[in-house]
Amino acid sequence: MKILADESVDRPIVERLRQNGYQVWYVAEMEPGISDDVVLDLANREEAILLTADKDFGELVFRQGRVTRGVILIRLAGISPIRKAEIVASALAAHGGEMEQAFTVITPGAVRIRRRAIKSEKEDTA
Repeated sequence: MKILADESVDRPIVERLRQNGYQVWYVAEMEPGISDDVVLDLANREEAILLTADKDFGELVFRQGRVTRGVILIRLAGISPIRKAEIVASALAAHGGEMEQAFTVITPGAVRIRRRAIKSEKEDTA
């Protein structure tokens, strides 16, 4: 699985996912400050799932109908970055295959996966 981590994602999460063998691009290392639209375009170009803590991507996907391979929204406020990394890594290990073409929300007590809510580029052009 390829992942594009938005700059809102804590570095320990990115490092943990890389240690677990995921291919992770990190906006904070590449081009900090780029717009959400550009981040989403980059994720699509790389065929990567977008990992973010920014709720604005829900607006882009659901209200504006933007195409994406998948979005994982991290909602873990008040938890240490190391613990967040553990939670996200566990969620990906348990549910990673279900997260493509879906909008996933990771919270301290649950992983909610909303499937078929977003179109892939292939479905969009078919």
